[in-house]
Amino acid sequence: MRPEAERFWQQALEDLATARLLGESGRSYASAFFAQQAAEKALKAAAVERVRVLPRTHDLIDIAEQVTAPAHVVDAARLLTPDYLLTRYPDVAGTIPARLYTNEDATKRLEAAQRVLTWAQSQLGMS
Repeated sequence: MRPEAERFWQQALEDLATARLLGESGRSYASAFFAQQAAEKALKAAAVERVRVLPRTHDLIDIAEQVTAPAHVVDAARLLTPDYLLTRYPDVAGTIPARLYTNEDATKRLEAAQRVLTWAQSQLGMS
């Protein structure tokens, strides 16, 4: 694996672990943010490895399409993409982000991120 892809992959794993811990502690909005980050870094690792380009976007749908990800990964990207901003900014969310996300929301995002990471792992030559 290319060194840059490896760095993105390792951080994706750390972000997913952080998302899980935050979800378990009831910090649903923060869990959703780190789930989005995990998926973004995993997709960027796949892009660096497969197409030799580091996407300069936070749009997970765009990155997933660049690496010709299957529909279930694009669907996960579609769920996670808004969380890059919605989880952090009251002016974007129209409310306090900490009040916007439920435990169920965080769980759905963790599952989506896991789908992205599982697929990305296969693209990075790992089983």
